[in-house]
Amino acid sequence: MSPHPYLAGAALPRVLAHRGLVTADAASHGIAENSFAAVAAAHAAGALYIESDCHRTVDGTVVLFHDPGLERVTGDRRLVSEVTERELEQLMAPRGGLITLAQALDAFPGVRFNLDVKAADAAPSVGRIVAPHADRVLVTSFSDARRRAAVDAAVDAGAGIRPATSAGSRTILDVVMAVSLRSRPLAVRALEGIDALQIPERHGRLRLLTPRLLDVAHALGVEVHVWTVNDVDQMRRLVDMGVDAVVTDRADAALRAFGGPAL
Repeated sequence: MSPHPYLAGAALPRVLAHRGLVTADAASHGIAENSFAAVAAAHAAGALYIESDCHRTVDGTVVLFHDPGLERVTGDRRLVSEVTERELEQLMAPRGGLITLAQALDAFPGVRFNLDVKAADAAPSVGRIVAPHADRVLVTSFSDARRRAAVDAAVDAGAGIRPATSAGSRTILDVVMAVSLRSRPLAVRALEGIDALQIPERHGRLRLLTPRLLDVAHALGVEVHVWTVNDVDQMRRLVDMGVDAVVTDRADAALRAFGGPAL
């Protein structure tokens, strides 16, 4: 079966710019992750793939923002869901600028977005917004219910194809169990409809990434992406194992190490 267009055409390994790109110099000037400036910097560095996160403001705008609360990034103690788009624009103005999901898709038409749906009330809106761009979007979430809700909303909104999707936490556990039991039927069931497994190398004491997991996923046409890896030697080790993509805060370094996207 052919891969989803999101995964087609680009050379391996894929480099996913984690929350855009914020260099040390940019950070010293107050530029924040998931800001318009961070997304633009990743694009300027040559990133084809940008990983980001979706929350919804009180007036219904889906914005690229990681935490449910604003305090870590802006110093404001409210939640994203408690402020308007305009209020968040003002808070983010000195920090690289707010970027909404619709703006990101329109302003960077050559970028493929990996979107983590962080809030249940954002999922339907995310799906409707990405529907016209489903060929270059992967929808994910720690919650399988949230990612399915977003994918279903995209399909219901008339997406020509469904967005790509990666496994939520429960699905990842099901895959790890299937691999441990050496059960192909269980693996097939767990990975049905999944385009990529996006996992850390370890979760506590549990090693998620193993040669056997890579073999099972690849045999079923599913890519394996590892997060969040910032050391280039570590990236090379993972790629040598067979990992298809790394999610990194150092997309600039990763792109230099592996070369830019080949389309």
